[in-house]
Amino acid sequence: MTATANPLSAPSDRQPGALAGTGTLLRFMLRRDRIRLPAWVLGVTALMAYFANAIGAVMDAEGLESLAAMLANPVMALIGGPGYGFDDITVPRVLAGMYGLYIMLGAALMSILTVARHTRVEEQTGRAELVRANAAGRHAQLAAALIVAVLMSLLVSLLTSVVVAGAAIDPRPDVAGSVLLGFSFGAVGLVFAGVAAVTAQLSSFSRACSGLAGVVLGAAFVLRGLGDMSKVQDGGLSGLSWLSPLGWSQQTAPFTLDRWWPLLLSVAGFVVLVAVAFRLESRRDLAGGIFADRLGSAHAAVWLRSSFGLAFRLQRPSLIGWSAAILVAGLIFGAFTQSMNEGIGGMPEEIVRVMGGADGIVEGYLGFMGLYFAVIIAVYAILSVQSLRAEEQGFRAEPVLAASVGRPAWLLWWVTVTALGALWLLALAGLGEGIGAAVTVGDASLIGPTLLGHAVHVGAAWFLLGLATALYGLAPRLLGLTWAVFGYGAVLSLFGEMLEFGQRLLDTSPFQHAGQYPAGVVSWGGVGVLVVLAVVLAGVGTLAFGRRDLTTA
Repeated sequence: MTATANPLSAPSDRQPGALAGTGTLLRFMLRRDRIRLPAWVLGVTALMAYFANAIGAVMDAEGLESLAAMLANPVMALIGGPGYGFDDITVPRVLAGMYGLYIMLGAALMSILTVARHTRVEEQTGRAELVRANAAGRHAQLAAALIVAVLMSLLVSLLTSVVVAGAAIDPRPDVAGSVLLGFSFGAVGLVFAGVAAVTAQLSSFSRACSGLAGVVLGAAFVLRGLGDMSKVQDGGLSGLSWLSPLGWSQQTAPFTLDRWWPLLLSVAGFVVLVAVAFRLESRRDLAGGIFADRLGSAHAAVWLRSSFGLAFRLQRPSLIGWSAAILVAGLIFGAFTQSMNEGIGGMPEEIVRVMGGADGIVEGYLGFMGLYFAVIIAVYAILSVQSLRAEEQGFRAEPVLAASVGRPAWLLWWVTVTALGALWLLALAGLGEGIGAAVTVGDASLIGPTLLGHAVHVGAAWFLLGLATALYGLAPRLLGLTWAVFGYGAVLSLFGEMLEFGQRLLDTSPFQHAGQYPAGVVSWGGVGVLVVLAVVLAGVGTLAFGRRDLTTA
């Protein structure tokens, strides 16, 4: 009797192709993200729908004229964009030129976290090794993750195009401009999917992947802001906007110039970044990084024997990077203070009044920048808690907690280091901006008040840190809700007064309660309430963390 071998199960000396198994992995990722994918896409789309319909509802012809005068200010260029078409302003142009930037940031974060989740996190937890043990190619995991990110960016493009075209706006946005605006959002998501694909190859840790990609996003935001501020002031730095992927999408100028060709820069950037990512992946081992991990000392320093020392050591690289970036940004934005002071004669009355009057425009600008930096540094606090979850899922928390470190100490000292880091970063931003302002204005007395005006906003960052800690302790899967609260508060604080929202609604933002010192007085009561809430939320999260199982898969 002759036995016939099964060709499907017979061993083979042939190696699978580099992309073998991509389709299977793609189906698995889509199945795994069946809740996360629509939540991201619909969340970004809902924010765009809110902007479109809220602006259309509150803006009449007189309001648009007042808004146009406000948007001609360099500060508005910093937080919104170059403002194409604002000389003949319409609601669709306000939507694209002022609020579109924050949809782009949402699309970028969506892509960064998606690619990191399906590549470096899988390697760090050991699941990728099991996948690669089957007939899966070297690049299959990365290719499938990029396809998921591209699909999400495409869905954001299509859905935001639909909601803008159908918004209750007079005049109704034309379809061509709406589609261009939607695809400008997706293009940013595309570029930062490529950025995350590259950073995933550099280090063996997932938090380094998302952290480095976040640094690139922050640099892109700062470059765009400096370029747009310079453009409004007819300065010589307007070309900086063209160095930023955010700037490429804004240069499409929907409803004004309707230029599609800047999106080719985004597509080209994505192709180049993906090629680089595949090349780097071919040059490293599974679960390793291009930059090899250095061996530590054979003997731990005394300060590492405490929970605080361990938390500080793990967060130190991130804190150093943030410190350098924040200090440079503070110095640069502070250097614009004199330009603001010299341009007081051409500023609209609304801006002058908001910033403390003609005699207080310098203090008003510095006070507003304290709020601006508080929004940025709140991102640092939330990302720190997310990296704590990565420690748990990456099997690194178990050995620590199995020794002499208890759960409450592990979590509380991590949060404490993050809280002190947020205070340090805000103080550093205030110091840098105060020095920049003092040098350009010629008044060294600005340094102290500017430092204090930035530091008091730490209450908002601590509140969001406490909320993230509570969600992490209670239900780690719900940690993303912190981003929704953050986005809600940032939008209200940065744009609420322009949209003429009532004070009660504005007060629901955590960024609203410290005051804008030195332009006004510090609201110590508001700061105190935020700090108390932060402590309570962190305590709730700590208690809940002690009662739940660790999630390592």
